[in-house]
Amino acid sequence: MRVTLEIPDEMAAWVASQGQNLSRAALEALAIEGYRSGALTPLQTRLMMGFDIRYELDQFLRKHQVWEHAYDLEDLEQDQETIRQLRAEGRLLIG
Repeated sequence: MRVTLEIPDEMAAWVASQGQNLSRAALEALAIEGYRSGALTPLQTRLMMGFDIRYELDQFLRKHQVWEHAYDLEDLEQDQETIRQLRAEGRLLIG
């Protein structure tokens, strides 16, 4: 989907002077705020940014100093449940 934003020319010039692509900077800002606020899940944020794996999202979030939802207790519990299921099915290759 294409979205059009109108911003002051001075702001566009400033973003460009920082070596950023204006469209990419706007997309990143939207993704970061959506993630921080909880409006976007990690998966939605990853897909919005075009990242193939969660590690890329984690790197992106660290680069922008976003820590709130990087990995929380719910993620840990979900990972533990996945490990239990894989063990029960005999599909866990380690430990």
